[in-house]
Amino acid sequence: MARFLLVLRNSSIWNKMNFINLYSIPGTEIVYKKTDYTYLFYMNKFMFATGIENSYPTIVLPDGSTKRVDELEKAKHYQYWKEDLHLVKESGIEFLRYGGPYYKIHQAPGRFDWSFTDETNYEMKRLGITPIVDLCHFGVPDWIGNFQNPDFPVYFAEYARAYAKRFPDQRYYTPINEIFIAAMFSAQYGWWNERLSNETSYVTALKNLCKANLMAIKAILEIQPNAVFIQSESCEYFHAEDPTCQAKADFLNQKRFLPLDLTVGHAPSESMQQYLLNNGMTKAEYAWFRNHSTKATFIVGTDYYITNEHMVHPNGHTSASGDLFGYYTVAMQYYQRYGLPLMHTETNMREPMAIEWLQKQWANLVRLKNDGVPIVGFTWYSLIDQVDWDTALREDNGNINSLGMYDMDRNIRPLGEAYQKLIKEWSQEQVLNWSNADLRPFNRKMVAATF
Repeated sequence: MARFLLVLRNSSIWNKMNFINLYSIPGTEIVYKKTDYTYLFYMNKFMFATGIENSYPTIVLPDGSTKRVDELEKAKHYQYWKEDLHLVKESGIEFLRYGGPYYKIHQAPGRFDWSFTDETNYEMKRLGITPIVDLCHFGVPDWIGNFQNPDFPVYFAEYARAYAKRFPDQRYYTPINEIFIAAMFSAQYGWWNERLSNETSYVTALKNLCKANLMAIKAILEIQPNAVFIQSESCEYFHAEDPTCQAKADFLNQKRFLPLDLTVGHAPSESMQQYLLNNGMTKAEYAWFRNHSTKATFIVGTDYYITNEHMVHPNGHTSASGDLFGYYTVAMQYYQRYGLPLMHTETNMREPMAIEWLQKQWANLVRLKNDGVPIVGFTWYSLIDQVDWDTALREDNGNINSLGMYDMDRNIRPLGEAYQKLIKEWSQEQVLNWSNADLRPFNRKMVAATF
């Protein structure tokens, strides 16, 4: 809940629209006081959240056929969506990372099927759930093809604008989820969608995804000028196994920042600028990002799992290293780079380690907050167990991953009870509150390319 202190110089001249605007913000509490001073924003409540896992990339099956992996379908959300939303409400959670199946909704240029989205958005509004709208989660409609399509940004901006027009009261958006992962898994590792494996295909996917993200932000702001963008991004770090691996680790630790650099207008290092040029980004395209970086109200969403830290080996390969640094250290690097508020937008762990992982993530978050980092929310992802993430969705095995607050039968897991307890115990703690002044655009202009 957001809390406001209204101090009025003269209540007779107060514009009634100001009250309407405040009440239109989900979960707003207004406190009135008559003084000789003007209106003052007071404080926002910490955002406890969960999410409905909604990935939908395409993969190739062993027989050579292509399949759309729809996590909403695998978790039976299309069947139990109303029950799932009620579980969010019963859990005491106000904020929900949620998105409909973009590949189904955007059926052709200018043509949309809103039937499922209308129902779910109406029910969330009725229940008082505030969605953090996820517009693109690892896939595109079949008619667009994949992230190599240079027309994708235009079509995606069309979709974002149409969505904002249809649901003008929604305020929180993640236009494109985890650009780093979407580009790496689709165009560097060769796992999803275009299934390419080279630096040029990665840079092509990266520039198309970042451009689509920025054009969507602009389109949404034209409809909802008070929109807040929570850019969920994978929070990564690469360790060198020995000194011979340090140069590769340094390169990857710069590469991890490219999606956010291009989005918020932070100049990549000279070596990263040269990397982009050498692999298909033109000077004109780089200049486009320099001139179109977002001026929106922006929160850096930091997704952190036990697989987000990597060991770089002498043969150039990488493997998961476990949480050698942990969320505090890695998230602090993102804060120090961008100076923008953070939100812990994704984490999970299988049982029986889930509760211990929750406690560890929460302790790291509280320490960040106590050390002066404006961190505005926390998310256990997701509400319901997930399917086949043990193979990063590369295989269609139907393996249920015990990562949710609830299992596939919608029975609460011990982790779900622990998270509900944490929310109840911490929801009134003033130390977690955050000021509206923390929500500000990135204020450093991206410099011209040096190449």
